[in-house]
Amino acid sequence: MRGEEEEEEGCVKLEVGMRGEEEEEEGCVKLEVGMRFGGEKRFTSAVGLVLGLLCAVEAAAKVNKHKPWIETTYHGIVTENDDKVILDPPLIALDKDAPLRYAESFEVTLTKEGEICGFRIHGQNVPFEAVVLDKSTGEGVIRAKDKLDCELQKEHTFTIQAYDCGEGPDGANMKKSHKATVHIQVNDINEYSPVFKEKTYKATVIEGKKYDSILRVEAVDADCSFQYSQICNYEIVTPDVPFTVDKDGFIKNTEKLSYGKEHMYKLTVTAYDCGKNRASEDVLVKISVKPTCKPSWQGFNKRIEYEPGTGSLALFPSMHLETCDVPITSIRASIELETTHIGKGCDRDTYSEKSLHKLCGASFGTVELLPAPSSSANWTVGLPTDNGHDSDQVFEFNGTQAIKVPDGLVSTNMKEPFTISVWMRHGPGAHEKETILCNSDKTDMNRHHYSFYVHNCRLIFLLRQDPSEAENYKPAEFHWKLDQVCDKEWHHYVLNVEFPTVSLFVDGTTFEPFMVTEDYPLHASKIETQLTVGACWQGGNARMAQFFRGNLAGLIIRSGKLENKKVIDCLYTCKEGLDVQLPEEVASAVKVEFNPNQSSLTVEGDDIGAFDKVMQHISYLNSRQFPTPGIRHLRISTTVKCFNEDSCVTVPDAEGYVMVLQPEEPKISLSGIDHFARSAAEFESPEGVTLFPELRIVSTITREVEPDVESEATEGADDDPTVQETVVSEEIMHNLDTCEVSVVGDDLDGEHESLELDQSQLQQRALEMRSSNLGLVITGVNTMANYEQVLHLIRYKNWHTEALFDRKFKLVCSELNGRYISNGFKVEVNVIHTADPVEHANNAMVQANFINPVHHASVDLSGHNLVNAHQASVVPSAATIVIVVCVSFLVFMIILGVFRIRAAHQRTMRDQESGKENEMDWDDSALTITVNPMETYEDQHSSEEEEEEEESEDGEEEDDITSAESESSEDEEGGEPEDQQGTSRQQQLEWDDSTLTY
Repeated sequence: MRGEEEEEEGCVKLEVGMRGEEEEEEGCVKLEVGMRFGGEKRFTSAVGLVLGLLCAVEAAAKVNKHKPWIETTYHGIVTENDDKVILDPPLIALDKDAPLRYAESFEVTLTKEGEICGFRIHGQNVPFEAVVLDKSTGEGVIRAKDKLDCELQKEHTFTIQAYDCGEGPDGANMKKSHKATVHIQVNDINEYSPVFKEKTYKATVIEGKKYDSILRVEAVDADCSFQYSQICNYEIVTPDVPFTVDKDGFIKNTEKLSYGKEHMYKLTVTAYDCGKNRASEDVLVKISVKPTCKPSWQGFNKRIEYEPGTGSLALFPSMHLETCDVPITSIRASIELETTHIGKGCDRDTYSEKSLHKLCGASFGTVELLPAPSSSANWTVGLPTDNGHDSDQVFEFNGTQAIKVPDGLVSTNMKEPFTISVWMRHGPGAHEKETILCNSDKTDMNRHHYSFYVHNCRLIFLLRQDPSEAENYKPAEFHWKLDQVCDKEWHHYVLNVEFPTVSLFVDGTTFEPFMVTEDYPLHASKIETQLTVGACWQGGNARMAQFFRGNLAGLIIRSGKLENKKVIDCLYTCKEGLDVQLPEEVASAVKVEFNPNQSSLTVEGDDIGAFDKVMQHISYLNSRQFPTPGIRHLRISTTVKCFNEDSCVTVPDAEGYVMVLQPEEPKISLSGIDHFARSAAEFESPEGVTLFPELRIVSTITREVEPDVESEATEGADDDPTVQETVVSEEIMHNLDTCEVSVVGDDLDGEHESLELDQSQLQQRALEMRSSNLGLVITGVNTMANYEQVLHLIRYKNWHTEALFDRKFKLVCSELNGRYISNGFKVEVNVIHTADPVEHANNAMVQANFINPVHHASVDLSGHNLVNAHQASVVPSAATIVIVVCVSFLVFMIILGVFRIRAAHQRTMRDQESGKENEMDWDDSALTITVNPMETYEDQHSSEEEEEEEESEDGEEEDDITSAESESSEDEEGGEPEDQQGTSRQQQLEWDDSTLTY
């Protein structure tokens, strides 16, 4: 519809168009309304025209002719923990059925045909929904219906349509837009931490090499996004390790590694994602360092602990020889146990040298010139000793000291074979002569009869023949040039002299003299000789010369018989050494040889497998009950031969050590009766008095045992909670080698007292005894039981006891030449002096026919019984009874006086010895009690007046009699009928010494 074709100025033109099917879109209407004011043309009715227009518009709006319109593609983003989707472009639906919004000069009423009522999402299991925010504007949003998980699905794609509200009040004939595609990406949050793929990583490297990469650790992150799922950094948590890790997890060393410094490194590594989350659990990385293939012994501990008393101990149970795959033809290994710092070169029994000779089979004619100092062998007292922890008796000579051997101790006849043996440590050599042993003129001249000395690291033995020999040259000096003489190590020297031949054994090996010089025999003289050790006595100058500098031990002269090789080896052989038990399957393939004292051995073979098995069976053995604790060094020297000598391997020496632990030390205890009394008659008898009748020798060791936890829990509250260990004592058996009985106080007077012991009993037990005025010493290696039996037999005799009241002795026993010493067991013996009743009767001039023989009765304190006295069968007269009573009273008073003197003496001795705490064990087995033979008759027939008179006489002396003396007096005076004598009298007469003062 159009008004004028040409419109004048000032005309308002309104076009409302509805497009036809040919030119316009379907359902579009174009309406043109033209109005011109002030022109020639006019509408008949303007109002009608406007009303008609509005009506036309209203009629057109009520028809839902158009579909809603939306974009064809949408892109959205949503975060995992959020439900709101951000779309690009925003979700807005348009509908052309909506009223004109720019017709402001009209009042427009909106209809639902132009509104957007909703959006519809198409797709299966789409976790989103679309919601209209404003129907009039068509604005809407998309949001998640449930919590989204990026790790399950990162993107979602679906289609969406918009639909309007339809026609009319009931919304019929609603229109839908086309389907638009929606792409939504789910944004990740850093909710997961890195996790390593492996629980542990392992690698092996060769020492001395730097690697670009040793191994790679790798962690993963379950987050879906690139930012949060990527591992941005790795870190080594373990401090101060020579390794580093890069951002990709590659580990390398920062310095060259050494197998000797560390066999294995353990690292802790962690990881971080790009969101800086740390790994939930760090990972352990083990890097083993493998030594560069060097031929060597591998697989053994350098420190090997040995528990005393456990027998043999395998030294190399897991050792093998690494040859780096080089073909070999033979292997030879030397294993050496170095023990030169122990005792005299190794662990040996430290009994006296004389005892060792006996144990090795040289039991007769042996004289020890350097014994341990004792009361009977005191000539070595002034020498400095070097007592180590094993108490081996070693004497030190510093160039100014020497000793004289007592005359008569050695009587060596030069015409007979004899042996000199000694342990010596010497060095370095000097130009002067250094004398070990010398026999020279005692006075007037300086002639050396025989001498054993060191000169310029040569060992020389001088032997001058006796004057009785023919006046011609005889071998006189024997020279040996030995490295051992000056190497500052202990060596054992044995000279076997059987003129004109002299043999020398050093550490069990024979050495021939490199030079022998001859000389004339000595001129005849009556000068006595002096035997010295450590220097030579110059009789003409009366001084010592040619002093020795070094250490000596075990100097022995044995006359009349040469030491055989078996004895020499026994004296030198150690109590510790190497041992090997060859497996049967390799015994023929490998050769094993030992040195004499088993301190070293060699193994030789061509099969590496068999060789390794033999090495694994080599063991350390120490047969001593109480070995010397400390270190024993081990060294393995190996020589390998190959097919191609040019490329043969060199095996370095392997070193280690055996640590011998401290043994449990024994405590030797001596116990028995330490105080008793005997009658003077027993001391004077041929048998004497036994000093140690009930001696017991017990040796115990003490161990600490951890307490039982359960038993501790049940203990009472009174127990000390601080006690952590329990001490347990255990009795053990071992040998003794010395027991010494010494006199406490004045020395023995040989004119009237002695200590005696049956020599036959000693010989039966292979023991020896030395005695002097200081006591006696029993020596020899034997059991504690045998020593007990011998000590029980020691008797003290004194045949002049008038002035003797007591004697004290001390007993000490020891093991291993004084390494373990017992307590000092002291014994005090008291002498009981008694009067002779027969002599008193004679002094009273009693007629012989009225005196019956009096028998001395012994009192046995073990039962406190008196021996029965015989009674006379004749009944005496009343006068005789009175005489006998008087004599008896006189005897009683004499005995009482003796007792009182004895008591006063004992009180004086007790004041002087206030420190003595042991109670006296009273032994009155030899006490003499005089029994009145007429006592029974007197009790039966004497009158009451006589009894009262006796009681009054006793009462006069009551103040001066002790309770013990009163009781003994009453026992003597009490009587029984004759028919009840014997055992009944023994039971009634008891000695009570409870109140004695001594």
